[in-house]
Amino acid sequence: MMSSNYTSIDNQKVSGSVPAVTDSGNVPVKFAAFTLFVRLFLRVESNLRTFPPSETQGKIAGASRPPRDADDTFSKPSTGSDEPQPSSWFKVFSVAAYKPYFDVDTSDVLERIKESLFPWKGSFAEMISNNPDLYGPFWICTTLIFIAASMGTIVTYVAHKLKNKEWNYDISLMTWSAGLFYGYVILIPVCLYFILKYFSAPSGLVQLFCLYGYSLFVFIPAMCLSVVPLEIVRWIVAAVAGFMSASFVAINLKAHITSAGERWVLIVAAIFVLQVALAIVLKMCLFTVTV
Repeated sequence: MMSSNYTSIDNQKVSGSVPAVTDSGNVPVKFAAFTLFVRLFLRVESNLRTFPPSETQGKIAGASRPPRDADDTFSKPSTGSDEPQPSSWFKVFSVAAYKPYFDVDTSDVLERIKESLFPWKGSFAEMISNNPDLYGPFWICTTLIFIAASMGTIVTYVAHKLKNKEWNYDISLMTWSAGLFYGYVILIPVCLYFILKYFSAPSGLVQLFCLYGYSLFVFIPAMCLSVVPLEIVRWIVAAVAGFMSASFVAINLKAHITSAGERWVLIVAAIFVLQVALAIVLKMCLFTVTV
């Protein structure tokens, strides 16, 4: 009687009722498939807990080395490999490519600044060979821009007031200083980089940027002293600053450029003259006032 009642319920189309399972033989099959799925899931989950494998962890956790410039250091010769690296140039458009060159401590920057004030040592190139930075050169140039503009403004203001003349602020001092210092510290190392390549004495481009950037630090105190309203003092300050900066670059590059052959003297002389010319340009354009 019980079975007949269930049969009649199954055959009726009652609204809201749940259809009965007609084939009970599928239940064990479905349960077995579900059990197999659970076992596979637990096995995959246990494997993920131990990811990555031990040998992979060793590679990931390995110590990373600081980036090296394309031409290595000043002192080490080039490997002579002419194999093309098409993907290497795309790194210049990535911020991560420049991050290691700004990873320096204050003590490192101060040590390099102190080294630039003693040009006769000639050990600056060796100091930055493995870890050149762009942090110091960037802030040295930026500081020079503001000091040159402010000191030049003070000089012109004092000169006009001593003559009882009307004085107007010249905004072009700021833009002119930015173009001069940023342009000099970028264009000169790039030109020197290709010249040394031509004479088979390649050096690292980042090392050149670093060297020229720190060579300009001596102009910061020189510009502060140029506020003195005496023309002879300004010329002496410009001459001393230019000589120190030129000696710093020439001496540190001499040991490397000697591998360029007999013409190394001309290259070093040109480097020296360019640094002195920069000092003269600063004196004539910023600290020569006509009222």
